[in-house]
Amino acid sequence: MNRRQWIITCGVGLLALLGGALTSQWISKTGLASDSSVKAFFANPWQSPDGKVVNTSEWQGKVLVVNFWASWCPPCVEEMPALDQLQQENLQQNVLFVGIGIDSPSNIREFLKNTPVSYPIVIGGLEGSNLSKQMGNTQGALPYTVIINPRGKAVYTKLGKINEDELRKAIKSAL
Repeated sequence: MNRRQWIITCGVGLLALLGGALTSQWISKTGLASDSSVKAFFANPWQSPDGKVVNTSEWQGKVLVVNFWASWCPPCVEEMPALDQLQQENLQQNVLFVGIGIDSPSNIREFLKNTPVSYPIVIGGLEGSNLSKQMGNTQGALPYTVIINPRGKAVYTKLGKINEDELRKAIKSAL
């Protein structure tokens, strides 16, 4: 490669890096979930991976960390151990993590055999994907996390892999 080609390649690489950084900042700015979308979240007839109906009234009055994920999503899978650890750290704090699997029930069951978590996982499917969009996920990408305070108001959203310290602060401010 001659010098000119090398300079052009470096320039294109720097532009791509800058474009990626600016895009990631833009993507991470999602809106907070509306009151109606939070009500829709609680009213949805969620089912566990084994087909049992989940009683969402048990979730009300808690800080909820709702994480939309899929087994085919590498950043979702990468963050699950951290989410599980944060759930354990907050067991005595009236905080509950809930995973909404945007995947088929069989894929979710198979995934959880190899990667168990201590927090509830429910089947989201297409309805879960639509709900994540209603809750501020304008990109429709995963993972997407929403924190709902004990009064039922969304107070935090994050599109993309979580930052543990940022999530700890958001949980603390929601308590």
